[in-house]
Amino acid sequence: MKKFRTRLTLLFVVLIGCSVLAAAVFVAFMLERSHMKALQDGMKREIQIIIATAEGSIQQFERRNSDYFTERAVYLKESADSRVTFISADGVVLGDSDLDSKQMDNHLSREEIRQAQQSGAGYSERRSESTGQNMLYVAMSVRNGADTVGFIRLSMGLEVIESTISNLWWGLIGGLLVVFVIAGLISFRVAHQLTRPIERITRVARQISNLNYKSRVYLRNRDEIGQLGQAINTMADSLQLQMHRILENESRLSSVLDNMVSGVVMIDAEGRIVLVNRSAEEILGYSSKDFIGKRFDSANQPYELVQMIKECIERNERIRDEILFYFPEERILEVNLVPMQSVDDDWLGLVIVLHDITAFRRLERVRSEFVANVSHELKTPVAAVKGFAETLLAGAMNDADTAKSFLQIIYDESERLNRLIGDILELSKIESKRAQLQFSPVHLHSFVGKTLDMMRPAADPKQIGLEMKVDEDIYMEADEDRLRQIMINLLSNGINYTPDGGKVKVSVETVEADAEDEAEKIRIVISDTGIGIPKKDLPRIFERFYRVDKARSRSSGGTGLGLSIVKHLVELHKGTIRVESELGLGSRFILELPVIQQ
Repeated sequence: MKKFRTRLTLLFVVLIGCSVLAAAVFVAFMLERSHMKALQDGMKREIQIIIATAEGSIQQFERRNSDYFTERAVYLKESADSRVTFISADGVVLGDSDLDSKQMDNHLSREEIRQAQQSGAGYSERRSESTGQNMLYVAMSVRNGADTVGFIRLSMGLEVIESTISNLWWGLIGGLLVVFVIAGLISFRVAHQLTRPIERITRVARQISNLNYKSRVYLRNRDEIGQLGQAINTMADSLQLQMHRILENESRLSSVLDNMVSGVVMIDAEGRIVLVNRSAEEILGYSSKDFIGKRFDSANQPYELVQMIKECIERNERIRDEILFYFPEERILEVNLVPMQSVDDDWLGLVIVLHDITAFRRLERVRSEFVANVSHELKTPVAAVKGFAETLLAGAMNDADTAKSFLQIIYDESERLNRLIGDILELSKIESKRAQLQFSPVHLHSFVGKTLDMMRPAADPKQIGLEMKVDEDIYMEADEDRLRQIMINLLSNGINYTPDGGKVKVSVETVEADAEDEAEKIRIVISDTGIGIPKKDLPRIFERFYRVDKARSRSSGGTGLGLSIVKHLVELHKGTIRVESELGLGSRFILELPVIQQ
């Protein structure tokens, strides 16, 4: 119905438009010809007036008086408002109102001159080589009896005519568009009155077929079309009543499935996937559109899952297992397959329930690794204390020097054990979010100076220079104690891994906010001239208990937790930390912290 109405409307519009367009083209053509003819006649009359009022012009042509004609051309241009050119009988330009006549070519071959030579008057339209414009040329011969002694030519730019024609065309186009619009509206109105009732019935019937049972036909007609509309309304009422309960049950079921944490996939008796909830989409990494209607063995699923489905169908028994998924990311899933049967034990399909247990397995692994690392780290100092104590009890107490040496080792290992336990407790407190930060303004120049003073007793024995580069007017908001803990850990690493006579430097600068950042930041760089860190170890140095040089770390009393604590404290300050290092040249730890804490 819409196609018919559209075709009828287009037919009316095309007919009216073609008629108006043809009339417009004819009017424009006739107007252009009429305007050009009137302009030519006017210029011809002006030349006749020039010839009639110019005394002695014939003698001046015979004398070829260039100065006279140049002056005359300039004078006449003001009254004629046109370019004036005087040409001798042999085509030589004697005077021109716009250009130097001596520099102009011979004009005997010009179209208007040839016509004037033959019939007394000539006309031509062309682009002027001298001025570069479209011009209208009108020329008349000057005669002495039967002999032609010269020519007078007027020329005028066609910009005015072209502009007039252009405006006419734009006006005609605008009028044509208006006519098209009016014709379209009228045609549409007529076609709409003819097809509207049937179109309404068709639209409602289509909506009902698309399960929109609220749609109704509203017609005032009392004829057969009105009766058809009433029958469709009655059918829609009946269908709406029948589908209301079904939609309510479906809505409840859909709400439950979509809000389940577990993924649910349903496969029918023919092996096609008929239901995939939102959690299943996230777990499997595909949209439900990629699954619905496809067989389970052709839906791009992991091989292990497909084999489990086949086994469940063959055995008709419930199956539970864990599968390692690699797409869209590596995860461990608990898969439960439950067969569905009717009251008569007919096979209806199966339901797959997916639980993502990756976090639980990862937590178990982290806990296991943490316990193993802690046990190993605690075992070393305890074993050392026990071994040297047994040696002392076995008789080494009688040797004063040996006893003193062993007791010093026992004391050092006890201190190391104490630091390890303290770091473990501190890290546990930070990771469990129980470390509450107390933010306050910090004057970084005095703060860094005091921190370096605290570290000098550790740096002086190795003759390591501690330097700072901090402006006097830099402040930031931070937890001063935690910030000092960050600085001390990083400075201790720099001092421990820098050879004697080296340098450890702290520099602080302000980082202006850019288009991507919302706040101004402070950049703190702690650099040293130490042994450096191999590139392969850089990604892991912030892990717990990770050491680059295990022998050197143990001899220096390191616990392997310092950098992990630093990273967590920096993140609590909403900042970032990264490291740059070259083996044998030193390392640079770069912290970026917000000036103001949100």
